[in-house]
Amino acid sequence: METRKPLQGVINIIRFNWHFYAASLGTCAALYFVASYLNTAVQFYAYAACILALMTILLSLLASFYIYDLSSLYQFDWLKLPHSSSTIVNINAGFDETSALVKAKFPNAQLITLDFYDPTKHTEISIERARKAYPPFPGTRQVQTSDIQILPKSTDIVLVLLAAHEIRNSAERILFFKELAKILKPNGTIFLMEHLRDFPNFLVFNIGAFHFHSRASWRSDLKNAGLSVEKETKITPFVSLFQIKRLLSL
Repeated sequence: METRKPLQGVINIIRFNWHFYAASLGTCAALYFVASYLNTAVQFYAYAACILALMTILLSLLASFYIYDLSSLYQFDWLKLPHSSSTIVNINAGFDETSALVKAKFPNAQLITLDFYDPTKHTEISIERARKAYPPFPGTRQVQTSDIQILPKSTDIVLVLLAAHEIRNSAERILFFKELAKILKPNGTIFLMEHLRDFPNFLVFNIGAFHFHSRASWRSDLKNAGLSVEKETKITPFVSLFQIKRLLSL
């Protein structure tokens, strides 16, 4: 069965975001150097700022190690198929860590992998680095958020795992979710997995938590797309899993 390598998660975080860590460490080093020329009273605050910055970096990496390497996030114990040959549509935003794992865990399922990455909209350098390091899953289809090119009412399970937050515009997210609603079978389920812009994520990722969307934003967008959250669970204190159904009126 396909497995993840030890430390794969945290190593990828550093590998794809090394510019952030390099800038942070460089700033700390410069501040530490300048502090040596300041008077004693000011030195204390400069050194304290350095220590705080380093602790923030360390905390975020420890949290990432826990989330992506130690937790059950990628074991998919939370995913139950209606039948062994279910149709699964797995959607990513340019970096796919899950399709191989899903196929290994559910070998009899029909797996369709979609990638909505658009370099004109999704301009993060980390995604570009990830795409160069990891080739797409075989058979991956390139789609747009407004047109995912799947037959209506043909899909049992849709997986959108740590990807939909890359759709920064609420109106575009609503159109995207409407597309997902169209392809679901009457009893089909969407599994949306995301970090939230909440206290636990602020605690460990600091201002990085602003890259995530709030629980209220997700629920509002889903409702406006004709979807309802049937269940919300925590995979870890930092990652939420929304189990979503299509409204009967659609």
